[in-house]
Parts: sequence; C-alpha cells; structure tokens
Amino acid sequence: MRWNALLPALAVTTTLSCVDDAAARPLAFTGVRLIDGQSSKPIEDAVLIVGGERIVTAGSRTTVVVPSDAEIRDLHGRTIMPGLISDHSHVGIVHGVDVGAQNYTRENILAQLKAYTARGVTTVMALGLNGAIMPEIRAEAHAGRIPGADLFGVDRGIGVPDGGPPQAMVRVSPDQLFRPASAEEGRDAVRAMKERGTDMVKLWLDDFGGSVPAKMQPAVYAAVIDEAHRLGLRVAAHVHDLEDARAVVRAGADVLAHGVRDKPVDPDFVTLLEARHTWYIATLALDEATFAYADAPPWAQTPFVRTALSHDLKARFDDPVWQRDTRSSTKAQGARDSLAMNLANLRVLKDAGVRIGFGTDSGAAPERVPGVAEHRELMLMVQAGFTPMEALNIATSQAADLLGLRDRGQLEAGRRADFIILSADPSEDIANSTRIIEVWQRGRLQEPGSSASP
Repeated sequence: MRWNALLPALAVTTTLSCVDDAAARPLAFTGVRLIDGQSSKPIEDAVLIVGGERIVTAGSRTTVVVPSDAEIRDLHGRTIMPGLISDHSHVGIVHGVDVGAQNYTRENILAQLKAYTARGVTTVMALGLNGAIMPEIRAEAHAGRIPGADLFGVDRGIGVPDGGPPQAMVRVSPDQLFRPASAEEGRDAVRAMKERGTDMVKLWLDDFGGSVPAKMQPAVYAAVIDEAHRLGLRVAAHVHDLEDARAVVRAGADVLAHGVRDKPVDPDFVTLLEARHTWYIATLALDEATFAYADAPPWAQTPFVRTALSHDLKARFDDPVWQRDTRSSTKAQGARDSLAMNLANLRVLKDAGVRIGFGTDSGAAPERVPGVAEHRELMLMVQAGFTPMEALNIATSQAADLLGLRDRGQLEAGRRADFIILSADPSEDIANSTRIIEVWQRGRLQEPGSSASP
C-alpha cells in the first residue's frame, strides 16, 4: 500500500510555486560547499540556483550554467545544506516552563514554528496531541502564508484510558487525544482523524516505566493499525521497551516513534524491522534533555542555545537547586541509562541497514527545546557511529522520505528551496551545524533573530 496522505498538501505548494517561479529572477549562490542531502561528501566550489520557491539547479561550478540574468551571491567559504526535517516533534504543548492545553493557541504555535526555522528546521511533523486549530494553521503553513516551519501533523493521537500518555504529564484537553477502551472505539477514533485530514495516526503503547496502570491492549492497537491502513494512513507507535516494539511492528506499525531503550535489540527484531520496512526514529535527544541542562555542559552555554530559551526556562536551567535535584533524581538516572541503551541499539540498527528517520520529541516538554534538540540529535547520532554526512542525510532526505515528501530534503532541481547557509563545514565537525548565517524557506530569506521558544 502506498501512503499518500500528504499529496493534497504537496499539490497546493506545487501550484503556488509554479506561479511564483514564472516571475522570479534567478538567484545564484556561487563558490559554496554544497551538502545536497544525498551524497556521501560535499560538493566543493558549487553553485546553487534558485528561481522563486524552487531550486533551478545545483552542482559543481564546472557543470552548472549560471543564467545571464541571475543575481549573483558569492559565498566562498560558506556551506549550504538542506533545511532540517523533524519527523517527530510537537507544537502548542509548552509555553516557557508550563505544560498543558492552555498553551494550544495560534499565537504560541506560530511562535514555535518560527523558533524551529530560526535554527534551520524548515519542516515539522507534530506527532499527536493536536487541537482543533491544527488544520487551519497547517493549511496556512503549506500555502506559505505564515512564517516559520512548514507544518504536518497527527490529528490527536490514540492513547489509553488511565494509561499513556499520562495526563499528569501532557495535561491535554479531551479534543487533543483519543483514549479508546475497545477495538471498535479505536477504529472510530481513526475514522474521526481521517475525516479531519490527519497526516498520520499515532498511538501510545508504552507504560512509561510502570507509572501508569494500563497499557494499550493488542486487540485495540491491532484494530487501530488495520483501520488506518484500510483508510490509506500510516501508523507511528510510541514505544520504549523491546517487546512492545516487537509486538506493534508485528501488528503492522509503520514507524517506531522512539528508540528501544530497555534492553539490547536482538537479531530477530532487526530482521523484523528489515522485513517490514519499518522506520525507526531514535529520539536520542529526548533522554539527554532530561538531565543535560542540569549538568550545564559547554554546548548548553552557547549563544545558539541560550537565545532559544524563554526567560522562565533559562531561570530554571540556571537555578543551582534545580540542577542539584535534577542530577540526583531517579528520573535523570533512568534517562542516562535509556540514552546509553538507545545509542547502542541505534548503532546496531544502522549497521544492519534499517531505515532511520529523524526526530527528537521536541516541544513535548520544556527541556526539549525546538530547534536546539534537532542539532543535539545530530551530535548524538555521530556519537552513535554515524558519520556527519550520514547524520545530515538522515535529517534531510531520509526524514522527507519517511513523511512521503518528494518536494524537499535534497538540493536538486525542482525541489523546494529550503536551505541553511553555514559559516563552517558540518561534514568535518557536526557541531558546525549550529553555525547558521541564514535560513531560506521556499526561496525566501527568513527573518533573523533569536526566536526563543515561548
């Protein structure tokens, strides 16, 4: 079954771009180091030509002909790469250090989309917990009528009565989450999400370390997956433990929305992922964020990070009492253990050739900072054994593939002109992905600024 839930949105953007492209004067970026999103090494002394919202051509200076009427921008010493694409984020959940349904407002969501793009994340999949205003904002983002990252999203998502995701954690309203008690209620929830134009179905299978009394029953998640596939939708599953991941993949889940973090993956599980062509999003930065800011590492003190923090969040991270209590907490130790296991398992799956997506669960909790988490994910992927170029390709072209988006993720003719200009080469040092000079989206330079998440 070919998933085509995002095709209507692509048709809208393609139609609009054709109108713009017809009148646009080409813009040629010359002398750049080009990371195109698919090659194993950068193209040196390259040229990128943009016409309207689209890329006209990109490649080596020796193979690209610059139009005579093009505006030239000589960027020798700079690197251009595709905008990052997050397959697993959230919007409207957090405001400062506050979490809850009261934050799901247009103003807050728009501010967060701008915060993503300010740090080079040009497309975001809000993977669940979305309210009634999501379709309206998503349509505006697709049409380019609002600034910030292009937005896709799971409508509400499907949780468990008295189970995951814990209401005490997410504090969402009833119109942001389904909690079906039976297989038929699960099918009803999927049909309701389909009617509202959801881009994917999300279910929560994890019991959050035994902190909730119930997990989703096999009959329910099997019905949810079956109904979703019948309606042409794919299913992403929130998991933590190996056996949950194994069970939901066997039931037909298309995407594991988190990495396996309780024990090492075994050969049978690896074979299962390969046979089912299941996508795997590790979300390494999720667990790191639980303790890292309390450790106050050098990267957390950089302007790139500090200017992304709201006043309240900055005050929390700087509080010695909060730092001490967080470092010594059971939750922090559990997160350290989960991250170590996640890193090891991702290395195994990488070597096996499993399809890897890119996401962080950013925006779901205050410490998972939009735009910052994505660059931490890149760095952690390199720690797990990826080369910088492999990590960058996953965060661009492979992330687009996971979402079924054929119009972005690579710098080649016909694709959206979503790209980042960097002052240094991230293929040499992945930390250079944060050295952003400019962010371009749909062929337009985005406004500079700190764009701190609210």
